[in-house]
Amino acid sequence: MDFSGDSVDVAVIVVAAGSGTRLGRPEPKAFAPLAGRPMLSHALDGIFTLAEPVQLIVVAPDAELQSARAIVTASAGPAIGYTSVVAGGATRQLSVAAGLAAVAPGVTVVLVHDAARALTPAAQFEAVIAAVRATGSGVIPALPVVDTIKRVDAAGTVQETVDRAELAAVQTPQGFVRSELDEAYADPAADFTDDAALLAAFGHPVGTVAGDELAFKITTPWDLARAERLLAAPAAAASAPRVGTGMDVHAFAPGSADAADAGPELWIAGLYWPGQRGLSGHSDGDVAVHAVCDALLAAAGLGDIGGIFGTDDPRLAGAHGEVFLRETKRLVEQAGFAIGNVSVQILGNRPKLSPRRVEAEALLTGILNAPVSIAATTTDGLGFTGRGEGVAAIATALLVPSAALGEGV
Repeated sequence: MDFSGDSVDVAVIVVAAGSGTRLGRPEPKAFAPLAGRPMLSHALDGIFTLAEPVQLIVVAPDAELQSARAIVTASAGPAIGYTSVVAGGATRQLSVAAGLAAVAPGVTVVLVHDAARALTPAAQFEAVIAAVRATGSGVIPALPVVDTIKRVDAAGTVQETVDRAELAAVQTPQGFVRSELDEAYADPAADFTDDAALLAAFGHPVGTVAGDELAFKITTPWDLARAERLLAAPAAAASAPRVGTGMDVHAFAPGSADAADAGPELWIAGLYWPGQRGLSGHSDGDVAVHAVCDALLAAAGLGDIGGIFGTDDPRLAGAHGEVFLRETKRLVEQAGFAIGNVSVQILGNRPKLSPRRVEAEALLTGILNAPVSIAATTTDGLGFTGRGEGVAAIATALLVPSAALGEGV
């Protein structure tokens, strides 16, 4: 999504300074190719799809700073003003310290993430941020340990079976209150393998949220091959054109039809309709745009708008349709599809679409970079739309496999 605003409250430090000798690659691990892109580029995907702006700090080897900046620039888009690249240290802890030194003064929540966990979804970042804010303490993602764990001696002889109910496999990003992290890094007691251990050494509590299997750490060639297969799965699924249908309905906000001043603004098909009462909804209530998003997501097999964006996310309160369309387009393209065309039918007594039909079609076509046609009809007084209680929209979307377009098919 587009990031805007004068300040940010959250910083994400991405540690990409490790050598990765176990991966067996000539370049540092974060710069190794993964499905045609550097691993670091994949690691940034989950960050640049967050609904709120964050300060991004990438910590890279000194010899790779130029490459890291190029990767960040290619990934950041409109958020480039919120990013920086700094040189790392000889240990992970020194690298995190270098990143922490670059955190902006107004930031209160800091996440530390390993670039080697390149497939970590945006939802894991958001869960950690929300938990740090809710608890006021450190939070780390964790998965239950499913294997039987044995304690063995130096000779490999089993000493005991460890109760796995008390164990968890820890992932990143790990999130912290900025003041506590600053305190711990001001005079670290020892070199720790993760930041949660360092915070615990200073007596700060650390909680957990549910981790994600996709956030596994790429350490060995086998891990890299596994990540390659997972990234190839969406592209493999995109082998034929797909058609999706979406529908959305919103009631008019309470009040008279002509009194727009006391209620929400009316937004339909990406356009503001002045002088008319708006539609009720958590965002701007744009039924046409929401139906288009649902049609695109359905065609790509990605679920629906409620599952992707949430129906009550406070960060999307009053958000306009362009926010949803651009992110939906990105998700569809990431799944291996290009948008062929979209058709939208709006059902309602008002507003009168015909004077602005061309304007609306041009706007949506420009956002999606694909033809969008819009039509409108009434229901001859039948149903809630006929009674003037609300507006409905139905959309149909055609998706074409990106690979087919590349081959000129």
